[in-house]
Amino acid sequence: MQKLKSILFDKRFILTLWFGLSFFAVAKDIIIHPENKLTTHNNYIIYKHNFLNLIHEQSLFGPEPQYYFDLNHYGPVFGLVIAPFAVLPNQIGVILWVMFLTFILYYAVSKLPLNNSQKLVILLLNINSMMGSSGNVQVNPLIAALVIFSFIFIRNKQDFWAALMIILGTAIKLYGIVGLAFFFFADNKVKFILSLIFWSVVLFALPMLVSSPHYILKTYSDWYPDLLAKNTANLVSTRGNVSVMGMVTKIFMVKNLANLFTLVPGILLFGASMLRIKHWRNSKYQLLLLASTLIFTVIFSTGSEPPTYIIAFIGVGIWFVNLDRPITSFERLLIVFAVVFSSFSTSDVMPRYIRVNYIIPYALMAFPCLILWLKIIYEMLTRDFDKHEKTLHISTVTE
Repeated sequence: MQKLKSILFDKRFILTLWFGLSFFAVAKDIIIHPENKLTTHNNYIIYKHNFLNLIHEQSLFGPEPQYYFDLNHYGPVFGLVIAPFAVLPNQIGVILWVMFLTFILYYAVSKLPLNNSQKLVILLLNINSMMGSSGNVQVNPLIAALVIFSFIFIRNKQDFWAALMIILGTAIKLYGIVGLAFFFFADNKVKFILSLIFWSVVLFALPMLVSSPHYILKTYSDWYPDLLAKNTANLVSTRGNVSVMGMVTKIFMVKNLANLFTLVPGILLFGASMLRIKHWRNSKYQLLLLASTLIFTVIFSTGSEPPTYIIAFIGVGIWFVNLDRPITSFERLLIVFAVVFSSFSTSDVMPRYIRVNYIIPYALMAFPCLILWLKIIYEMLTRDFDKHEKTLHISTVTE
């Protein structure tokens, strides 16, 4: 048992799985479909044409069935992000894109104010989610990384760069705006606000360098109705909307239930957890808010899909490593429940009958993360963070 534990928590072993399984997930379809059919890595083809349509000043949001199925819902800034990969042959570009995403999320986790063992546990808990995201060539690891970077920069009193992370994440996928949750940790809030305004202007204008001002203005005016249409489609999706809203409507078969009925209570709980002002400088409190933010972003979004849960499950990992030790039986049960029914629920590990007849139709992937998120909110409202700081101070003095 001790030998198995030493292998599981060996950094080389975890990083081999982290990068190796992501590479396998994206490369296997290229090997199976070397001719690069339309259905191969469809998401990447959508991303690539975001850039191509940007430089040719064509609509970013219209259907292009000659190239890909589904629609693009990313803004013009994303075209600049994907550009270095989009100019490469598809088979090379998609692999490098996925490995970039795999690295950037690893790098973000490595910069968290945690010890090496805690960082490795977070990676270990997310290997399957990372593999799933890589197989779908999703942009979600980048969004998770940008949220984490905004948190890290604010903690390091680098508000200017934190603002860039937030605006960049928002410009790519609206999820990035949740980085504003860390606003109260900023020392110079005026500088932070001015930095947000500065980067908003810069990133709004930047795509004009490869297109034109008129085209970018038109594109942004088209983006809002596109997102509204996407949200409407999510509400009736059988495989999408893997959120609290989706779970409620699918389990209770409630049609046309307004998102506000579940979203407003979620926002109120989220806001209430931030009211313990005296703990804003406490590292454990801050990390719990980061975990809460990452999970909240996914479980209260109608756009959530199984691959989106890499964002939420990074939050799960952050919560787990910050629990007071020894952990309780309930906390142990929660993490096992989350791993089995959120991380592995849509994989072949889960029996197909349960997956097809229960997990997917009723969006049950959201349920463990909801319970765990409520536990985090409870901890933020009730935990004795001063006790942790006193213990840390005593141990530091004695050393």
